[in-house]
Amino acid sequence: MDTGGHAGRAVLLFGDRRAPGPVRGLLTHRVQSPADVDAAAGTYRRLVVVGTDADLATVLTRLLKADLLNVEVAYVPRRRTPATRAYRLPAGRRAARRARRGSARRVPLIRDETGTAIVGAAQWQPPDGAQLLHGEAVVDDVVLFDGGVAGVRIEPTAALPGLRARLSGGRSRRWLTGRAAQLGTTGAAVLRDGVPAPRTMGRSTFYRNTEGWLLVR
Repeated sequence: MDTGGHAGRAVLLFGDRRAPGPVRGLLTHRVQSPADVDAAAGTYRRLVVVGTDADLATVLTRLLKADLLNVEVAYVPRRRTPATRAYRLPAGRRAARRARRGSARRVPLIRDETGTAIVGAAQWQPPDGAQLLHGEAVVDDVVLFDGGVAGVRIEPTAALPGLRARLSGGRSRRWLTGRAAQLGTTGAAVLRDGVPAPRTMGRSTFYRNTEGWLLVR
């Protein structure tokens, strides 16, 4: 059990993961459902997420919905991920040491219209059976594409304006940065940190939340 100066910190263990050495001794919670995140969210000043990008996104989504973005969040993945690259974070034991000793600063929180956060990457892809994604996408006021493309990748950024987007495949792959990326389409498969949305969507938006999240670095 944790004591002293670490009493306001807890480790959230996703899947079959174990707490790395540097964070052993902190209180731990095994996460089986979002309700387990909710139970810990209002109790601790700092949450250490031991899991995947999708697990970190789940924690941020629950904090966003509970209006608890004042909670500090540290991320300890086993290896490098899109989120560690986006936020320039370590992985493994280095990440665990940082989670315990690091300080938190606010960074942009990227979410979609459903209130779901992303931390590594989101993708707009053609629906099942289609070769191309048809429609129009803009980043802020700049057109990203109008017509048919192989897909679009959206990533959060550690600094303002908050996100960047580019086309997938062989066409121009320059990044456009902005506060929001919006898609209107005949149908798109949406992936958030590798997790597919349950149904094809005709519209999708990713944008910077008014309040950022407290990332431990």
